[in-house]
Parts: sequence; C-alpha cells; structure tokens
Amino acid sequence: MGIQSVGIVGAGQMGNGIAHVFAQSGYEVLLNDIAQEGLDRAIATITKNLDRQVSREKITEADKIAALSRIKTTLTLTDLGQTDLVIEAATEREAVKDQIFAALLPHLKPETILATNTSSISITRLASRTDRPERFIGLHFMNPVPVMKLVELIRGIATDDETYNTMLAVVHSLKKTTASAEDFPAFIVNRILVPMINEAVYTLYEGVGNVESIDQAMKLGANHPMGPLELGDFIGLDTCLAIMNVLHDGLADTKYRPCPLLTKYVEAGWLGRKSGRGFYDYRGEKPVPTR
Repeated sequence: MGIQSVGIVGAGQMGNGIAHVFAQSGYEVLLNDIAQEGLDRAIATITKNLDRQVSREKITEADKIAALSRIKTTLTLTDLGQTDLVIEAATEREAVKDQIFAALLPHLKPETILATNTSSISITRLASRTDRPERFIGLHFMNPVPVMKLVELIRGIATDDETYNTMLAVVHSLKKTTASAEDFPAFIVNRILVPMINEAVYTLYEGVGNVESIDQAMKLGANHPMGPLELGDFIGLDTCLAIMNVLHDGLADTKYRPCPLLTKYVEAGWLGRKSGRGFYDYRGEKPVPTR
C-alpha cells in the first residue's frame, strides 16, 4: 500500500500539527474542517511553527515554502475520499467520529486506509461500523505534534498485517518513533498519564495542596517538565474528563472515577488554555492559579 496523499479531518490543535508533519515529510495533504475560520487558523499556525523551525535552522525557507505548497484545504468532507490515507482528528466523542466515517465511506477508494487519532476510544468498535475494519487503525499523535516524537500505533482486532506494516513505515517516514499498543481503554500513554492528572485534581479537591504547590511538588520532586494541573490545562480538561470516563466505563474500576472537581470545571466551561481558564487563569500577562 503506497501512501502519497493524506486527508485529515479536523483542523484544530491536533489536526494542524498532523498536517504540518505530513506535509514537511513530502506527503500531499488535504485538510478538512467544518468552518473556514478553523482552516485559516490552522494554516496560520502551521506557517508560524514552520517559521520557528526556520529561525532555529532546523529547516530552510525553501523547505517551509515546499511544505506549505503541499497543504490544500476543503470544507467538503467527501473531498478526502480520493486520498490514500484518511486520519480523523475530530473531537474526542465517539458519536461524532462515527458520523464522520459514515459520511466518508461511500466516497473512499477501496484501498484507502482509515485511521483515528483518538486518545482513548476503542479502535475495534470504531472499525466495526465501517466497511474496512481490516484497513482501520489507531494513530495517536502526541501534542504538540511537530515537537513530540512518539506515535502510538493501535491495532483493532480486525486490523490486518499489511495495514499495520504500512502505517509503521509511514510513521517512521515522519521521523517519529512508534509504540505499539493493544486496543484497551486509553492505550498506554493516557492509561498512565490522565489518571495521574485526575489524582492531582483529587489532591486539590481534598485540600492536600493548592494548585501552585501541587504543580511545584511534581516539577521539582519528580522532575516533570510541567505540573499535572498545568498539563491538564494544556491537554484540555474536557479531553481529560472524556478519557477518565472511557477508562471508568471500559474497565469498571473505581480507581478511574473522575474527580468531581474536574467535572465541575468542565461544566463551568473552564477547559484550560483553549478557553482562557482552567486550573490557571490565562487571561492576563501570566497564568494565575484559580484555586
């Protein structure tokens, strides 16, 4: 299976990063979103990130221009049907992902591989609702995509060897490292990472420490580059809550119960950096703890 063109559904934080690394690695990219503003924002972000790479002498100006020339945008989802690989990078809600794949299926080439950037949802279940479960795979990039070296590669129960080996080669062509994960809730990274963030929220909820002391303790005491509450804000508290719910529902273990305070922040619309407030308030010159 030769992959030359890649369709990406969703131009948000993950989608634009995925578009960036594929275009920079020589693939033709077609980026889709439901709003023109989203596509415009994505191209501006990709351009800014490429400019940063140029300023740090990681790539040349000619490399940047070539990468941008490989990215086309569309508001029409079905335009992605003629690409060799489609990567869904929409919101972390299973019903939304199902709708996207259902709309795409009648327009896909028979050999097109379907991939999802889900951080927690069952690959087997998503694949089972398509016409090509053997050519369906989980391709979980880390955020920020242009910087982070890891991609989790998750086979559903029906994913065939040809699809797996093709995607292994594709990820390596992006100069990234794969970690192969079994199809269990949240895979490897988020199975370990998000419960840690949830436990940090419990530590805050129970008054063991405030936002600043919890983050400082983990940065200086465990040598983490970012505190767990700061990291939760960076990921998005709605995404953290969605992953905890997938773990809790899928594994039926009370240790994965989402902290009520995490739920409360999401209900308030305090989702972290992207909404301006989370465990920190980002609306001023520097982030200020909200508790």
